[in-house]
Amino acid sequence: MILFFISFLGGVLTVLAPCILPLLPVIVGGSISDGKPDKKKALTVITALGVSIILFTFVLKVSTLFISIPPDFWQYVSGGIVTLLGVITLFPELWEKIPLINKLNRESNKTMSSGFQKKSILGDIIIGASLGPVFSTCSPVYFLVLASVLPKSFSAGFLDLLAYVVGLGLSLFIIAVVGQRLVSKLGSASDPKGWFKRTLGILFLIVGIAIMFGADKVFEQKLLDAGIFDVTKIEQSLLIHSSKSDSPVTSDQIPENVQSSNTSGNVETSPSSDGVKSTTNASVSGGSKYLTIDQKKVKYKMVAEITNPSGYVNTGGQPINIAQYRGKKVVLVDFWTYSCINCQRTTPYLNTWYSKYEDKGLVIIGVHTPEFSFEKVQKNVEDATVREGIKYPVVLDNDYATWNAFGNQFWPRKYLVDIDGFVVYDKIGEGDYDITEREIQKALSELDSKLNMKTQVPSSISNPSGVVSLDNSKLGSPETYFGSSRNEFLSNGNKGVSGVQTFTLPTTLNPNSLYLVGTWNITAENADAQTSGDIEYHYKAKNVYFVGSGGSGTTVDIYQDGKLVSASAAVDVDSKTGKAVIKEERLYHLIQNADYEEHTLRIHVTNPGLKAFTFTFG
Repeated sequence: MILFFISFLGGVLTVLAPCILPLLPVIVGGSISDGKPDKKKALTVITALGVSIILFTFVLKVSTLFISIPPDFWQYVSGGIVTLLGVITLFPELWEKIPLINKLNRESNKTMSSGFQKKSILGDIIIGASLGPVFSTCSPVYFLVLASVLPKSFSAGFLDLLAYVVGLGLSLFIIAVVGQRLVSKLGSASDPKGWFKRTLGILFLIVGIAIMFGADKVFEQKLLDAGIFDVTKIEQSLLIHSSKSDSPVTSDQIPENVQSSNTSGNVETSPSSDGVKSTTNASVSGGSKYLTIDQKKVKYKMVAEITNPSGYVNTGGQPINIAQYRGKKVVLVDFWTYSCINCQRTTPYLNTWYSKYEDKGLVIIGVHTPEFSFEKVQKNVEDATVREGIKYPVVLDNDYATWNAFGNQFWPRKYLVDIDGFVVYDKIGEGDYDITEREIQKALSELDSKLNMKTQVPSSISNPSGVVSLDNSKLGSPETYFGSSRNEFLSNGNKGVSGVQTFTLPTTLNPNSLYLVGTWNITAENADAQTSGDIEYHYKAKNVYFVGSGGSGTTVDIYQDGKLVSASAAVDVDSKTGKAVIKEERLYHLIQNADYEEHTLRIHVTNPGLKAFTFTFG
């Protein structure tokens, strides 16, 4: 509920954001009717804008259809429409010459046919709708709802989004009405070919072209550099304050890798937005075996079901669910996402258990709940299962429906389901693999006994080869995000702000602080290199991992403490040249030191095209 009110306030404040200020004349000018105040026209434009924001959000977040469309596409769409409106405002006779509009003029006296210059409700709707994608990139509150709340709860995300839109619309309506009254005092404002309309048309052209080519972002950056109208800081402080409350929404924020010295498990989870880090290492052990159904009902919960899956891998295209195995198998449900290093370190154990116990009655179902948009793409998940050697079935949970059905908040997390459908063991994070395997053996023994299978369940504990040994108590650096929705560690730019920024390196680097060099386009999820440049980070860890992509292939140079990495190069870096080719959208292993030490990492980007998502340490 707290985030609901903050979303409303965030919408109100957004009209003062630097990325919105250049667009206010379009809102005011687009709602002018014959030079007179027209509240209905203003309301139509603003309502269309609000609906456009909501639809644009769901197109990007709920549907996987437009995942591969670059963000620049939307600025060209919005800017192009505004530019077209400018041309029509300057030359209204062009509108009359459009064949469809000309036909409407001949056959009907409807106000729709009179175009943008004559109270056209269609024109009002187009003006508002065209600006939706632009207005959807200017608020940390909006990005929080987009990246965190909406994937986990459609209803909560929709309500928060609606509150944001209502707050934004209310502020815009007040500004539009005030602007209309000022314009009404101008005698020539009603003349479609007068100086006011001409000026308005030129203004539309300037704003439209600026949107298409990113010049509005340059203007925004200059305002931010000057410390003017930086209302995003107010929104961020509100979010930090709300995260310290007991609200179930704000305490369940965007997943991050978190560490703590008093536990041994390593897990990606959903911390509060103030960046507090803690590792959960929890397991709920199944007690004595062969309990009755009634005894199990008292002690355990029935397992939830796979809900609204987006696709299947390793099933031959056939749907699967948990219920089909009840009374027949033991099921281990594993929540994971393929760019998560914590999940990758768990996978060798899962593969070993599946090979070892499949013929004893064990079924493993991987539930792939994505952290980033590119992880929604089925081909990417299929490629990841091949890389990781995963043979067991995987269900794509792109809209977090199964995640929510289980009440989950962590990557990785394992739920062990016995023959009767009860969750008899629940393991969060890495570690305790011996305990988990003992619980699997116990559940399989019960299955063997009840079905009289007469199979011999192994009692040995698996020790897969190639598993990296970690001591998280020595780890001193948190997972660090590049995207504006989560870049709290960005230290030489504007946090929480999307758009193009040019970065320079300060003389002193602070530990666990992200520094960029060059020109980067900051989106909600990543930083996209527009020129050659650098990424610098002073860390304390043994291993360094990087989630990124590079289109057809982007070569980067990896430096540690000012030297090209060689002996400490991990598998994705050439130890002879210190170079890495970033191509597919995945996690890359960059550094593998002998021990947990402090170092300064520099990634030199030789050409544009690199998209940086996160640093993860181990």
